[in-house]
Amino acid sequence: MTTTALVVDDEVDLCRLMQITLTKMGIKSDVAYTLSQARTFWQDNDYDFCLTDLKLPDGSGLELVKEISNSSNIPIAVITAHGSMDLAIEALKLGAFDFVNKPLELPRLRQLVENALKVIHQDNEVQAAPECSPEQKMLDSRLIGNSAVMHPLKNTILKLARSQAPVFLSGASGTGKEVVARLIHDLSPRRDGSFVPVNCGAIPSELMESEFFGHKKGSFTGAVADKQGLFQQANGGTLFLDEVADLPLAMQVKLLRAIQEKTVRAIGDTKEVPVDIRILSATHKDLSQLVQDGAFRQDLYYRINVIELKLPTLNTRRDDIPVLADHFLAMISNDWQLESPPSLTMEACERLQRHDFAGNVRELRNLLERAVTLAETSYIDVSHLGLPDIEPELANIQEQNHSSAIDSSELPDRNVENHIDVQSTGQSTKNGEQVIQSSSNTTTQVEQRQTNLHPYRTNTNHYPSMVQHSSASNNSSSTNVANTHDEESLLASTAQQETSKDISGLPELFDGQLPPQGLEHYLQEQEKQLIITALKQTGWNKTQAAELLGTTFRSLRYRMKKLGISEDAFD
Repeated sequence: MTTTALVVDDEVDLCRLMQITLTKMGIKSDVAYTLSQARTFWQDNDYDFCLTDLKLPDGSGLELVKEISNSSNIPIAVITAHGSMDLAIEALKLGAFDFVNKPLELPRLRQLVENALKVIHQDNEVQAAPECSPEQKMLDSRLIGNSAVMHPLKNTILKLARSQAPVFLSGASGTGKEVVARLIHDLSPRRDGSFVPVNCGAIPSELMESEFFGHKKGSFTGAVADKQGLFQQANGGTLFLDEVADLPLAMQVKLLRAIQEKTVRAIGDTKEVPVDIRILSATHKDLSQLVQDGAFRQDLYYRINVIELKLPTLNTRRDDIPVLADHFLAMISNDWQLESPPSLTMEACERLQRHDFAGNVRELRNLLERAVTLAETSYIDVSHLGLPDIEPELANIQEQNHSSAIDSSELPDRNVENHIDVQSTGQSTKNGEQVIQSSSNTTTQVEQRQTNLHPYRTNTNHYPSMVQHSSASNNSSSTNVANTHDEESLLASTAQQETSKDISGLPELFDGQLPPQGLEHYLQEQEKQLIITALKQTGWNKTQAAELLGTTFRSLRYRMKKLGISEDAFD
């Protein structure tokens, strides 16, 4: 059956040239010079594809693109004048198959027509096998999942595969952007061409132009031979720009011209070479925000973001987790050449569905690889997943928040302590029993703090905390009265007095008075005195002194070296 086409343009010579070219390719064509004439031809005849200009005497070709796209799946391409890329992008968004620039180049026109014929051939194969087409089988086998969010995604991918418009894949890391990009390529008329993926963030900036466009021998030091760039390698196929947001601004300008003009020039070459590629790009960053911040060119953003496809996270498609898990386990079994394929127990499958996947599908596969490694049998249980239990996890978070609140309440606060002392003094004048009760509570808190031993400590000596000393200096008299019959509290009281003696060397500051030698010197002297006091109390045992000060051994050793503290100087 002869293929038929409708050509719409107001230039008579250009229409004749296109008609002659189509006739040589075995395609019968009708020519319309106005929008109304094109509508009449379209209603009275059946065409396999359409080629229209955007600027017509009685209207815009965008109206014809919109009408044909809404009523049929026939590919329609547009012809644009030089400098009207915005109209071409708008036509692609309305459903145009591809575009060609004026002045018209016959090789580019033949490529466009051949791609359109491939789309027509695919549509005929789908109609011949309406139950389950090869494209649908490929889509279901490589894009796993039948949840509610996956059905519209699969339908959109099938539509995008028929087009030649640039597609921007957005989504979080691990959602499968490269998988979708490969699917779009393998389902498109360019499936016989090369699919060239490139991580834009992995190429050094000084080598980026050479990697993208190639170079000639002798063009720079080290160029010992001609090299094809990624654009030349993807000629006739698809170029996938992963992490496109990491492109430097200087490279964005050159990439913009290559996409718009569809020609590239290698480093050291004197002429541009036409390339026939489709651009797919992806990033996990917010590209629109980068445009507002000036980190990404706005004109390039609109060139690559003709059609945006947002991929869902794994947390929004939890129903697909069992199917995905079985798929990955089968892949792991095949790759690792296991005798029996592993399988998940019912409890493990339910635990995976309740897990919060921050890394999406990539995290799920890594989890399953670890579980297969740890499992002794072919059955993977909850313990092999290495995931924390949900309820204990929440309990630990609450316990951590509670302990952090207690720690913050134990920090020295002069104003709060003075307020408590005034209240306790006032109450003691009214009732003497309240003073005894308050002092007994203080004794209990001291005993609780002193029993918190370091897990690696070999002796059972109790050392008072330095934070406790600074907060309890104002009410030391009441503590001594309450702890007269407690040997450990007497030791704590003695240590408090020694601490007060060590720190007494610092100049006493009154309200509104500043340290005479500056804040930094004053704080260093305070820190030095506290460290020396802790070391004396522990017999210059740095590990135990670090525990008393609430720091690490390495941090204490660094501070001692910084402040000039050594055991020999204080013997």
